[in-house]
Amino acid sequence: MAVAIEVPASRAELAALIALHDTVYAGRRARWAPEPSIELPLLTGESPFAAERRLRPFVARERGRMVARAVAVIDERYNRHWSDALGHIILFEALPDAGAAVCKLLDTACGWLASEGARAARAGFGVFDFPFVMDAYEALPPSVLRHNPPGYHTMLKDAGFASEQGFVDYKLEVTPQLVKGWESAVEAGRRAGFDILRFRDVPLERRAPDLHQVWDDAFRAHWGYTPFSEDELSMVIASLTPAGMLDCSLLAYRDGEPVGALWLMPETSDQAVLARGHALSAAEMLNVLAIAVREPARRQGLNMALAGRGYLELVRRGARFLSYTLVLDDNWPSRRTAEKLGAAVCASYVAYRRDLRR
Repeated sequence: MAVAIEVPASRAELAALIALHDTVYAGRRARWAPEPSIELPLLTGESPFAAERRLRPFVARERGRMVARAVAVIDERYNRHWSDALGHIILFEALPDAGAAVCKLLDTACGWLASEGARAARAGFGVFDFPFVMDAYEALPPSVLRHNPPGYHTMLKDAGFASEQGFVDYKLEVTPQLVKGWESAVEAGRRAGFDILRFRDVPLERRAPDLHQVWDDAFRAHWGYTPFSEDELSMVIASLTPAGMLDCSLLAYRDGEPVGALWLMPETSDQAVLARGHALSAAEMLNVLAIAVREPARRQGLNMALAGRGYLELVRRGARFLSYTLVLDDNWPSRRTAEKLGAAVCASYVAYRRDLRR
């Protein structure tokens, strides 16, 4: 069957690219909807997240029907930070029988990346993109994570990609014993001299700059990390404020200096798309969490104090299960933090890489 690869350019064409997500996941019992208000401005270049990034969207059609999509990205910030020449493939989705179309689609996208100077392409981490789930295919994950079909792994490998980096997801069930431990961790953080404030209690003009300072300093050596801009963080804070970011996310200070942050969003399962008659289990109603601690404040319990205070707020709101969210397979300090908080691995994920120099 003939496969046509197209480069959508108009807003309507880009909106159709985004909407393929709904077609791919229409049969799931529970799924997250796409976010055109975030994705479309990225693709049109209107979003702060488009700064210093060259994007080229591609779609594959068979008999006029869109069957797969991918967006190729040259991220100058990433390459400058790592002194690299890497390209990214983001927003990849495909229908189940589109294997041949996917190969042609990704060959075309990788060809464009190579023409722009990339020596390799990564799929599954970078610029709004998250890794591909490897095992927990049916459960609804935290809202930022993928719930891709099992067949994506075969499609990507057939298209020349190989496993590059593994990840694990953690979650826990709330118990009185764990609550006591989190309360102790918060008190230990206070005794260590840390002032932990909700975003709401940090002056507006300091929220994004202080978060920017903590995040980029804490994650500069983290695999796959791309530095944020203050404009990006301001946009994220504003867009997530209605969902509770200001009351659940935290900034930690010592002697007035920002030294740590907790990016915490309460569960938003009421926004999930459910099949008729399907109800989510309590174990699927999960928050999103990420912790950042700058080097001078590490190994002093601040990570536990931040997570503990955040978890206590979610428990106060009625949460029965909590997520520690995604961790690199080999990030043992973070994995030990998850275990100390009472969490256990609940899913595995992977990012892929293709060498473009062959």
